[in-house]
Amino acid sequence: MDFSDNDIKPQYNSQYNLNEEQENKEIVRLYRALLKALRPKIKKGDKELLRTAFEMATNAHKTMRRKTGEPYIFHPIAVAMICVEEIGLGVRSTICALLHDTVEDTDITLDDIKSEFGNEIAKIVDGLTKISSVMDTNSSQQAENFKKILLTLTDDPRVILIKLADRLHNMRTLDAMKQEKQLKISSETIWVYAPLAHRMGLYNIKTELEDLSMKYIEADTYKEIAKKLAETKRERTKYINEFIRPLKDKLALANFNFEIYGRPKSIHSIWNKIKKKGVSFEEVYDLFAIRVILDSPLEKEKEDCWKVYSLITDEYLPSPERLRDWLSNPKSNGYEALHTTVMGPQGKWVEVQIRTKRMNEIAEKGLAAHFKYKEDNASEDRFDKWFIQIREALSNQDDSGIDFLQDFKTSFLAEEIYVYTPKGEVKMLPTNSSALDFAFYIHTAIGSKCIGAKVNHKLVPISHKLRSGDQIEIITSNKQKPSEDWLNSVVTAKAKNSIKDALREEKKLIAEEGKYTLQRKLEGIGGVYNPYNIDQVMNYYKLSSQLDLLYRIATKNIDLKELKLFQVIGDKVEAPKPVQEKTEIGPDYQPGAKTYSKKESELIIFGESSDQIKYTLAKCCNPIPGDDVFGFVSTGKGLIIHRTTCPNATRLLANYGHRVVKTKWAKNKEISFLTGLSIIGIDDVGVVNKITNIISGDLRINIAALTIESKDGLFQGTIKVFVHDKDELNQLVDKLNSLKGIQQVNRFDTETV
Repeated sequence: MDFSDNDIKPQYNSQYNLNEEQENKEIVRLYRALLKALRPKIKKGDKELLRTAFEMATNAHKTMRRKTGEPYIFHPIAVAMICVEEIGLGVRSTICALLHDTVEDTDITLDDIKSEFGNEIAKIVDGLTKISSVMDTNSSQQAENFKKILLTLTDDPRVILIKLADRLHNMRTLDAMKQEKQLKISSETIWVYAPLAHRMGLYNIKTELEDLSMKYIEADTYKEIAKKLAETKRERTKYINEFIRPLKDKLALANFNFEIYGRPKSIHSIWNKIKKKGVSFEEVYDLFAIRVILDSPLEKEKEDCWKVYSLITDEYLPSPERLRDWLSNPKSNGYEALHTTVMGPQGKWVEVQIRTKRMNEIAEKGLAAHFKYKEDNASEDRFDKWFIQIREALSNQDDSGIDFLQDFKTSFLAEEIYVYTPKGEVKMLPTNSSALDFAFYIHTAIGSKCIGAKVNHKLVPISHKLRSGDQIEIITSNKQKPSEDWLNSVVTAKAKNSIKDALREEKKLIAEEGKYTLQRKLEGIGGVYNPYNIDQVMNYYKLSSQLDLLYRIATKNIDLKELKLFQVIGDKVEAPKPVQEKTEIGPDYQPGAKTYSKKESELIIFGESSDQIKYTLAKCCNPIPGDDVFGFVSTGKGLIIHRTTCPNATRLLANYGHRVVKTKWAKNKEISFLTGLSIIGIDDVGVVNKITNIISGDLRINIAALTIESKDGLFQGTIKVFVHDKDELNQLVDKLNSLKGIQQVNRFDTETV
């Protein structure tokens, strides 16, 4: 669009490195770049709408700045650019992205947007406003309100796609935030947004979100892996070229129109492999993947991919158990490809991914590309099925937000397996699904009567975990009904909701008996059975629902002896002071533990011997001085200190941000802290002696426990030691690693320390 810089006159109070005139020029440049990226999708009348949205957003945000110091309008333009270039969205979504923060942060109302752009755009902006108020709040309602986000997802998926673009840009500019804010936002990103991007088929965005989150949550490890990747880049490039050369010749000879290149794995996925397989960076074989992209017509795609697989495996020997066929069974987010791992030169395993241009666009741009090809592809619409399942899960209003979020992650954001019915129909289920999950997936009535299953013609219990390729036949009985322990055997939201519904109905039947008991007892003291009196009894026993009260009376968990203490006035009863709830005091409980107001929680320095603050160190991660930590205000246990890399950290930071306290170690050499190391090496005479000499002799560190087990020439051991801080622990790890025959020394985070 050709217009002069004078067309836009936002009144910025410049406070970073550009003056007002330069800022205006930069805003115009960014907007023109956005129009250029959108050009293929712009139809008649779209330019005027885009211009109106741009000017509306620019003027609405004109006095606002980001934490980076730049004009706020840079952010909506950047979000719109991600939507267009990285997700493949069109003009309507671009307008929504430009306006996504206006209703929440400025004087513009939803009615203003509706009158200017119509209902469709207003509805999407409304959805984005609701998500912001949910996910960026510091209240415990954060996870509770997550359902609202998913309602907007099933209503119009563009809401989530634009929100993912918004989150990606915020993560790219997170450096300007304070550390505690970085931790909270990163944890929320890894907990909800990265899995959601993955499920929407946006693999590039999912990968970047994971890497950026790791950059703040596990900063040292991130830097270390990034450094090693940079150091080995030349060597990797040389190897990739050597691997690709013969394949290029074969593909050209077979007259394929193709691209072939090496793609480095993400830092986050490399770190996951290091943790999962217990190996060092140098031992991770698949630091990169080779990708073959074919230009094939739709009707020949599958055939061409298998032909290429044949050519590749003629050159390099494949690993049979590492073949992944997502051509025959695409993932439910639309992902299609053929993955194989082959033995390349120098005895190195290499992953090869084979897909067509269409498949590649769906893999990179997910949902938006999927809908673009939807009309051309008659296969069942897996996305629509996924949305239907989410709607079913949302229909259960009784779950707490945290439970719902956990169920949603395991049901809808997990990787999938495909299984078969007795008639050979394919069904997709989340990883770790059981035979009982499958039964409920087929039909609620079948799940409720399930007593067992035959998996591949072999009898198994209902809790049996399924694997890809299994064929399942469900065995039912009319005498069977769901029980509470079934909830431990299922992962899908549908199964959990169906079991809870059945248990609730059972509870209602039992509660009827409790109703008559309560009625009799109330009449016995001169009261009547009415809503007011029931509330009085319910509040006295600290119960949140009438059903719960009546059920507990029926099952003799409440015997109503205390009704004698109630005062009767006419036909009303007045409860005395409520009974004190018994508090379970765990091993970490600190009597008189202090609670913290927001003002006090800015910074708590702990670890001094004279310190009066009651705190405990979390057993799940055993922090020691020098670790990056945060405090968590726990009900009944006061302040608990966790490492930021704790296995539970992302869940706590993402779901309970309001209970997180910024904490810092005080320098103190008087106190020792218990921590643990796992050690692996070649079994040798005197190895235990060498290890203990370093710990007790050289470094004078106290050993709490040491176990060593030898098998087939290797030994594995765990050492629990008392150290003063992280520096002392790092010194110990370096010294042990320098011993001849030691292969690996790792700090471990377990409750056994």
